[in-house]
Amino acid sequence: MDHDGVHAVLFDLDGVITPTAEKHMQAWNRMFSDYFSHRGIDPYSDEDYFRYIDGRPRLEGIAAMLAARGIELPQGDDDPAEADSVTGLGARKNAVFLDLLAEGIEAYPGSVRYLDALDAAGIASCVVSSSANAVTVLEAAGLRDRFEVVVDGLVAADEGIPGKPAPDTYLRGAELLGVPAEHCVVIEDAVSGVQAGAAGGFATVVGVDRGAGRAALTDAGADLVVVDLAELVPAEEEDRA
Repeated sequence: MDHDGVHAVLFDLDGVITPTAEKHMQAWNRMFSDYFSHRGIDPYSDEDYFRYIDGRPRLEGIAAMLAARGIELPQGDDDPAEADSVTGLGARKNAVFLDLLAEGIEAYPGSVRYLDALDAAGIASCVVSSSANAVTVLEAAGLRDRFEVVVDGLVAADEGIPGKPAPDTYLRGAELLGVPAEHCVVIEDAVSGVQAGAAGGFATVVGVDRGAGRAALTDAGADLVVVDLAELVPAEEEDRA
């Protein structure tokens, strides 16, 4: 990818920098499989994850998944995990995810190589994630100090910023870095995140195919699709490696 004129790169986290998307998928699968089984309705599948949940804020994903099964639940307000509500299901999923995260997490090597190349080139970077656990994940992976700016689900909730597929969280990340959108690259693995990047007027939107599919990411607005961020490392940096 040509980095001329690029002053900042805005990264999604799960599935882009760290393989936490896999742990999120496992957590969603455990929670919804158990919940649907107890209600005697169609089982949960990975297709459901990519269609209704991937890249969305947690509660929005739950609401979309429940609606797809014809289930109506009260929203709730920071309900405990045992509550039969949207926020209760969110608490259940998050508890499972944190248990899985405690097993350990390492960043994708290719993503670290790309971060190193950006640092060497003086190109700023930040994380823009729908997850409320973004800082926890970065700390677990030993990467928190690599990002001055993190716009996550907690920031979005505190500031009333619409989540992906709206472009607002990415635009907020660019604003906090002090870089106009037209000089920023967005890197996403989720269809909803690619849609957010495409709607924000950014210089380039890169899709990372970790399972969503090249065609789906391209149709959502990705200018380029890769399977590993090492593919984005400038040739001169590769030569020095």
